[in-house]
Amino acid sequence: MTQTRTTRLERGRGALGPALELVHTGRAPTRAVLTSALGVTRATAGAVASELEALGLITVDAHPTASAGSQGRPSHRLHIDPEGPVVLAAQIHSDGYRVALVGLGGAVVSTAVGCEPVPEPAAAMAEVVAVGARLLAETGRRCLGAGLAVPSAIAEPDGEALNPLHLDWPVGAPVRALFQGALRAAGVPGVTPEVGFTGNDVNLQALAEHRHGAGRDARDLLCVASGHRGVGGALVLDGRLHSGSAGLALEVGHLTVNPEGTPCHCGSRGCLDVEADPLALLTAAGRTPGPEGSLLRQAEDLLRHEYQDPAVRAAAELLIDRLGLGIAGLVNILNPDRVVLGGLHRALVEVDATRLRAVVADRSLWGRSGAVPVLPCSLAHNSLVGAAELAWQPVLDDPLVAERT
Repeated sequence: MTQTRTTRLERGRGALGPALELVHTGRAPTRAVLTSALGVTRATAGAVASELEALGLITVDAHPTASAGSQGRPSHRLHIDPEGPVVLAAQIHSDGYRVALVGLGGAVVSTAVGCEPVPEPAAAMAEVVAVGARLLAETGRRCLGAGLAVPSAIAEPDGEALNPLHLDWPVGAPVRALFQGALRAAGVPGVTPEVGFTGNDVNLQALAEHRHGAGRDARDLLCVASGHRGVGGALVLDGRLHSGSAGLALEVGHLTVNPEGTPCHCGSRGCLDVEADPLALLTAAGRTPGPEGSLLRQAEDLLRHEYQDPAVRAAAELLIDRLGLGIAGLVNILNPDRVVLGGLHRALVEVDATRLRAVVADRSLWGRSGAVPVLPCSLAHNSLVGAAELAWQPVLDDPLVAERT
C-alpha cells in the first residue's frame, strides 16, 4: 500500500462502518454516492471502498457499463460480495422454526425449515444451532456471528423471554444464554465474545424492513404483524429500533379493539392478540384449523384461494376493521411517518388496502390527512433477516473485526 493511500485510509478509517452500512442498506450503489453521503473526498471514498473490498465484504466494479444517453465516465459501482461471509439466523415460532445463512444486504444464502412444535428451550436452541452448523458445513461459508428471533418480549440486559405464551416455555426462559451456550458447544464463530444475539420477532421484522424493505428511508416506522399466533408491534424512531428501557416496548397485542370480544390470555377481553391473528380469521370464517401446516399458512391460503367466499370476505373485513382500529390508536399516540404490516396483516392489506386505510384515516387524527402510508412488508422471512441484522451489527460498527475472525 502506498504512503498516499495509507494516509487516505487512515483519514477514512472512521468512515469504514458508515460506508459499509450505506452499501449494506442499498443507499450507496456507487462510489460517487458514497463520497457524497460520507462527506469525504473522492480519493478517501476510494480508499475506504478498497479496504472494504480487501476485507471480503464488498466488490468494486471499476469499469461499469454506462447507461444509454449518459455522459461522462460512470462512477465505480459498489456491491455486496456475493461470496462473502454470512451470519447464522434462526426464527422460532409456535409451529416450528426456520434457520438461514444470511449475507450482507439481507441476502438469504441458504435455509432450512423445521415443521414440528419446538421442544423446551434448551433443546430448541440445540436443534436450531445444529441445523445452522450443518448449513455452514454444506456451503463452506465463513460465519461472523448468529442471531435469533423469538415470539416473546425479550427483557434486557439478560435476554430472558418474558411471555413465550405460544411456545409453552416457562416465563423468564434464559433464551440468550441458552442460544449462546448452544453456539459455543457447536463451535459456531463470531466477531464478539458473545456470539449469539436474540430479539423479539416483530422488533426484528421492523429492523429488517427499515434497512432493506418497505420501511427503508422512513424516519419513524411503525410495524404491526401477526405471525403464527398473536399480534406484535415494533417502532423505529429516528432510524433506530425503540425497545424501551428494558426491551419491552410496543406490546401492541394487548390493545383492546373489541371490549366484549374473546377472552385474552392477559386477563382482558378483545385484545388485538386474539381478535386479529390467524386463529381469529379462521374462526370468524367458520373454518376449523387443520392438523397439517401452520395456522398462518392456513389463514393466508384462505385469503389467497377463497376470498370470494362471502364468509371468508366477511371474516377478512371484520379483522381489517379491528386491525385498523388498533393502528389508528397507535398512529394517534406515536405519529409515525409510515406503517408496515407483516404476517397475516400483510395479507389483509393486500386483499383490501382501501378498507384498512379508510378505517385508519377515519379513526386517526393524523391519518385523516392521508399522510401516513400503510404498506405491506416487502421482505420474505423478514424476522430472519432482522435476526441476521443483530449479528451483523458488530461488523457494521467496525468492519475491521471481520479481518480478525
